[in-house]
Amino acid sequence: MQQLSLSNFKKGLALTLLTAFVTFIFNYFIGKNELFLLFNADLGKAADYIFVFFTFLGDGVWWILIFLLFILFRKKQLPILVFSFILQELFVELFKTFLIPNQPRPAKAIADAALIHTVKGVELHSIGSFPSGHTTQAFVFFLLACLVIDKKWIVAVGFFYALLIGYSRVYLAQHFPRDVAGGMLFASISVLLSLMIYKKFFDKKNALL
Repeated sequence: MQQLSLSNFKKGLALTLLTAFVTFIFNYFIGKNELFLLFNADLGKAADYIFVFFTFLGDGVWWILIFLLFILFRKKQLPILVFSFILQELFVELFKTFLIPNQPRPAKAIADAALIHTVKGVELHSIGSFPSGHTTQAFVFFLLACLVIDKKWIVAVGFFYALLIGYSRVYLAQHFPRDVAGGMLFASISVLLSLMIYKKFFDKKNALL
């Protein structure tokens, strides 16, 4: 019987929302550009390669692998994955295309380019800042893993994985920290709503949370 680990999910959700909240607070008091420059600081060549790798782990191609894993090992909970994918895409595109279109990214918003640390070979985007799509996806994966992997370590390991992807977007000068916080928030809403839909229409025998 494929059971969901609601205990891990609650911990992962609380950790994600708390981190997003703290980031928004720091963004408000320190300032969008100032907080970005603080986290965008050059940590050396090794860090450049590490964060290029982690940002790759947030690419959309990984959805294919996750779908295959669910089909093979978690077919019953596949609706949660499908709805999470749909909702996170809707949230990201809604903000980037309609609510705050052409939102400038750091390379365009900060006049003095010399202040920004960039990594050779990484193409800088100029618009579509909020929210960070890579971060949204990474935290959706993290929260889904919390749901389907009933091991305590998944919360710490999964959060570390998702957080590094979010941080990589700032380090590579693609997003502001608030964009990363927005990704965390929309990932949380997407998976939580998907779980609610699943419980209501696909798993009525078990009470939600």
